[in-house]
Amino acid sequence: MSLEVKCPTCQDQVKWGPESPFRPFCSERCRLIDLGEWADESRKIKGSPLNEALPFDEFDYQEPDFFKQD
Repeated sequence: MSLEVKCPTCQDQVKWGPESPFRPFCSERCRLIDLGEWADESRKIKGSPLNEALPFDEFDYQEPDFFKQD
């Protein structure tokens, strides 16, 4: 008995094994559709943006000399 999962893109059943090289996707097309959704940010993980998470001051960040202005 082999495990079957749903393709995240089209919801077709996919056998989880070497006979399905694009698993968990059913095809390269579905894999590329998913990648495109992440790339254009229509699919994302909820949370605060990294640049707002912690300011450098909380890490005792020392700015390198070549970034300092005279």
